[in-house]
Amino acid sequence: MSIVCPVGFDVATLRTEVQTMYARVAETPRGEFHFHRGPEYAARQLGYDPAELAALPAEVSASFAGVANPHAIGRVPEGAVVVDVGCGAGMDLLVAARRVGPLGRAIGVDMTEAMRQRARTGARAAGLANVEVREGDATRLPIEDHTVDVVISNGVLNLVPDKSRAVAEIARVLKPGGRVQIGDIIIGEVLPDDALRDIDLWTG
Repeated sequence: MSIVCPVGFDVATLRTEVQTMYARVAETPRGEFHFHRGPEYAARQLGYDPAELAALPAEVSASFAGVANPHAIGRVPEGAVVVDVGCGAGMDLLVAARRVGPLGRAIGVDMTEAMRQRARTGARAAGLANVEVREGDATRLPIEDHTVDVVISNGVLNLVPDKSRAVAEIARVLKPGGRVQIGDIIIGEVLPDDALRDIDLWTG
């Protein structure tokens, strides 16, 4: 599996396409997309607790477009600092915030403004004062070195061209002994350069 894009890959166009797609998910979550969304999908196919999702604002869970359940890997402890890389509308972020409690912090990072706004609005509606949402992406996390107990991410790293840099950023922000809980998509074969250069394959 390649973790390096071919020379000349149009990273800027990919970034724009990803932002455009997920802005649409934030604004019209029940629109036509090629991937599953919403709390029913999350509970039925990914193993989220329906009661836990029902406690979240509907506008947050409606725009959920993850591919797995990073919370199933392990429960984030009370009082922990959690960073959600590519937090989207904030479903995983708010689940983490409720679990870490008022002494913990949940920091979401996302590059799409519409998603960041939805996550912030959802946190306020849920009365979660321990949530912060920051602009950034997986290769440039706006987080200080060695300050995070748990990094979570859901369906994001497959969209990142420079995966080595993303992994290095996660390592940089984690405290010694910190934990990574990632749910994502992987391909178990080497793809040809022409496939790796195809923006539609990255986003579709």
